Amino acid sequence: MNVVVIGTAYPMRGGIAQFNAVLARALAERHTLTVLSFRRQYPGLLFPGKTQYVGPDDPAPAARIAAEPILDSLSPLSWWRTAQRARRARPEVIVFKYWMPFFAPCFGTVARWAKCGNAARVIFVCDNVIPHERTPLDLPLTRYALDAVDGCVVMSAAVRDDLLRIRPRMPWRLVPHPIYDIFGERSPAAQARAALGLGPGPLALFFGYVRPYKGLDVLLQALPEIRRHVPLRVIVAGEFYEGEERYRRMVADMDLGAAVIFRADYLPQDQVALHFSAADVAILPYRSATQSGIVQVAYHLDTPVICTDVGGLAEVVLDGRTGFVVPPDDPAALAAAVIRYYREEREAEFRAAVRQEKRKYSWAPLVAAIEELAAEAGARTGDTAR
Repeated sequence: MNVVVIGTAYPMRGGIAQFNAVLARALAERHTLTVLSFRRQYPGLLFPGKTQYVGPDDPAPAARIAAEPILDSLSPLSWWRTAQRARRARPEVIVFKYWMPFFAPCFGTVARWAKCGNAARVIFVCDNVIPHERTPLDLPLTRYALDAVDGCVVMSAAVRDDLLRIRPRMPWRLVPHPIYDIFGERSPAAQARAALGLGPGPLALFFGYVRPYKGLDVLLQALPEIRRHVPLRVIVAGEFYEGEERYRRMVADMDLGAAVIFRADYLPQDQVALHFSAADVAILPYRSATQSGIVQVAYHLDTPVICTDVGGLAEVVLDGRTGFVVPPDDPAALAAAVIRYYREEREAEFRAAVRQEKRKYSWAPLVAAIEELAAEAGARTGDTAR
C-alpha cells in the first residue's frame, strides 16, 4: 500500500519522534512510505523544555527517517498544505501518532481534508486518549479528532477503555508498546559506571521528562527509608518540565545530596544505554500512566523495573518476575519494594525474566494491526486496501 505517516520526526527530539522513526522503518519494509513532519510542533511559549530539536552537537539518531517538515500545529494554512501533500501521495492509509488533545484540531482537520474525495483510511496509534494532565477542553477536542478516524491502535487496556468511553463503536486493536532497539546494546555495569563517572554500590535510575504525574517527589520521599536499609543512590536523568528547584530543595531538606545524582537535561541517544546499563533497576513511581515507552527502553537493555500500578504498566511489568508493582502515591510501599529487591538479591533473576519477556514486543504486530484496521475500514466502504 501507499502509506503516509504524519507526525513528529527528526530533527525533533523525544520519545514520539523515536517511536515514529521505528514505526516508519517497520512500515517501509512492506509498503511505500511518505513521512510528513512538523516544522513547528509547539509554539515557544507553550513548550516547557529547553528545545524541541536535536542539538547540533548531538549524534544523529540511530533510527532516522526522511521526512518533509511541512506541518505547523497552529497554522491552518499548513494543515491544508499537509493534507494536499498527503493526497498527492495517493495513500490507502494515513497514520497519525496521537498523544494529547493539543494536536486534535490539527490532526483532525488534516485527516478530514486528506481523506476528502479519495479512499484513504485514517488510523490513529494512541499513546493516550485522555491526557495525564487534564483540562475542560480535552474531551471535545479528542472527539473532534476521533470523528475523522477509521480505527485506533491502543497500547494498553487503559487506553482502550478511555477510547471506548468516548467512541464506543470505534474499531480498535490492542498492541503493547514495542521494544525500542535504537539505543545500542547493554554494557557491563562497571564499564558503564566508569564512563559516567559513577562508583560501585546500589544504583537506581529515574529516566525521562520530569512532570508532576511521573512522581519523582514520591521516590524522593521514599529514599530516606530505603537508605536506612540499602545505601541506594538514584540517578535522575531527564529534562525538567516543571520547577527543577523544587526537587533540589527536597533533596537538600532531607539531606540526600550524596544519594541523588541529577542529570537534569535531555540525554542524547548515545547516553541512554550507558545510564540503563549502569543502573541495577529502573524506577517509575508514576501517579498516572497509560503505558510507558521507558519500560520498553529498560526491557531492551535488560533492566528490571519497579513501577506503580497505574494505566497499563502492570500489563508489561510482571510483578515478582520482571520487577515489582506497587500502589501509586505511596512512598512507604515504594520503599518496601526497593528494599526487598536488594535484600532478596532479585536482580539476576529479574534480568533473566526481562530477556525472556521482551521477545514478545516486536514491531510486527503493530504493523499488522494498522493493516487489519485499514482493510476492515475498506471493507465497510467497499474499497479494499491493496
